[in-house]
Amino acid sequence: MLLTVLAAVLATTAVRTWVVDVYTVDQNSMQPTLDDGERILVDRSYPGSSGADRGDVVVFDGTGSFTPYQADHGALVELAERAGHWFGIGSPPQTYVKRVIGVGGDTVACCDEQGRVTVDGEQLEEPYLGWRPSPEEPASEQSFDVEVPPGRLWVMGDNRDESVDSRALLGAPGGGMISEDRLIGRATDVFWPWSARRDLAEDSTSAADPHPLLGSADDHERQEGTDEQ
Repeated sequence: MLLTVLAAVLATTAVRTWVVDVYTVDQNSMQPTLDDGERILVDRSYPGSSGADRGDVVVFDGTGSFTPYQADHGALVELAERAGHWFGIGSPPQTYVKRVIGVGGDTVACCDEQGRVTVDGEQLEEPYLGWRPSPEEPASEQSFDVEVPPGRLWVMGDNRDESVDSRALLGAPGGGMISEDRLIGRATDVFWPWSARRDLAEDSTSAADPHPLLGSADDHERQEGTDEQ
């Protein structure tokens, strides 16, 4: 019996370490994509040899970057939080969920004349936001113009007014960039609450497209005459 239990624990540990894990969202920074309290499946094989992709919703360890913005509750509380995560209650301390906006080599800026984020000078399509960016309501109230070094990521929350992300760390070591080796995985699905389960995968990404979330000039012209969905 003991060997059976031990084997089950080892098997579960292996799956959650290298295949898929469960995390609980405990922040509002990703609304409307993710709500506080939702449980998400995280692909632990990500990012693999191809690296991270723009538009992916990622879970990462903020140790050394985002931790100044999270209160230190002590070693015992941290241990309890990690134990709770193992049993599906909450997430490990210093864990964040954000969206990849820029990868190594990108120049990410905000905002252009239409109030949008640009990547290498091209407008970024952001259908996941709760509003359509405009000069009056830009994609970010904070301006920035940064070049992302190789191996690092520029990340932002979808709820831009409530998100502590790369913008808040521009003056910190690393300049607001998250190292890819801090990635825990990519959020793929919401599985709880059951009534809210859904797939989070970005179906618009393509390996053949260097900027999978960037619209063409024709797209922008057509969109000028359309209403917000």
